[in-house]
Amino acid sequence: MNHTTLRTQGLGIRFGAFQAVGEVNLSLEPGARQALIGPNGAGKTTLINLLTGVFRPTSGSIHMGDRDITRLSGDKRARMGLARTFQINTLFPSLTPLLSVVLAICEREGLGATWWRPLKGCTAVFDEAHALLGALKLDSLADVPVSELAYGKQRLLEIALALAAKPRILLLDEPAAGVPEDESGELFEAIAALPDDISVLFIEHDMKLVFRFSRRISVLVGGRILTEGTPAEIGADPRVREVYLGRSHRHV
Repeated sequence: MNHTTLRTQGLGIRFGAFQAVGEVNLSLEPGARQALIGPNGAGKTTLINLLTGVFRPTSGSIHMGDRDITRLSGDKRARMGLARTFQINTLFPSLTPLLSVVLAICEREGLGATWWRPLKGCTAVFDEAHALLGALKLDSLADVPVSELAYGKQRLLEIALALAAKPRILLLDEPAAGVPEDESGELFEAIAALPDDISVLFIEHDMKLVFRFSRRISVLVGGRILTEGTPAEIGADPRVREVYLGRSHRHV
C-alpha cells in the first residue's frame, strides 16, 4: 500500500509545441505542509490545474492514495477529498462569512439545490459553520459582509470554504497574494494549524513565509522539478539560489 496522499508519475502537459509541465514526479505525504516554488512561468499553477482536473495531462498519471485519478473529473476529485483555492478570490461580496460557509456545507451535503429554503432549523450546519470560522479566527466577523472584510480575512474565508468540503488534501494557489505583509503571517499561522489529517501543498512567492511554514519544498523550473527537500536543504542548494532565490539569499 502506498502511504502518500497524492503523487504524480511522469506528469506532463503540452499546449501545442509548448511543454508547460514535463515529467513531474511529486509526492505529498499525510499531514504535509509542502511548498511549491519557482520563478514566474515555471508552471506552478498549471501543475495545480492538472492535479485538480482543470487540465487533462498529455503524459503521466495522478494518484490519490492507491487510486489512479488521472481521468477523473474535477468534481469527482473534490468528492474524494481534493480541494483548492485560487490566486484571485472567488467570494460573494454581499454574503457574510457565516452564510458563505453554511452554503458550502449545504453543497457538500447535497442540499445546494434547496439553499433558498429557510435554514434556521439546520442547527448542525450552523454549528459546523461557526466551528470552521472559529478555527480560522473569523468567528467575530461571522456576520460582517464579505465586502467589508480586510483582504487577509477574505483569503482566510476562502480556506474556510475549502475546508467545508472536508478535504484530505488542500491545494493553495498563492494564498497570500495581495495580502498586506502584516496579515500574511496570520494567514499562514492558520494554515500551519490545520488538522494533521489534512495534507497541504501551497504555491507562494514570499520566501520568508515559505521557509517559516513549510516542512518540505519542491522547486519547479521550466515545468520540471529541479529539486526537493527540507527548507534547510533548499536554502543551501546553490542551484536554487542561482535560478530563484538569488545568490545572496540566506535562510540557514
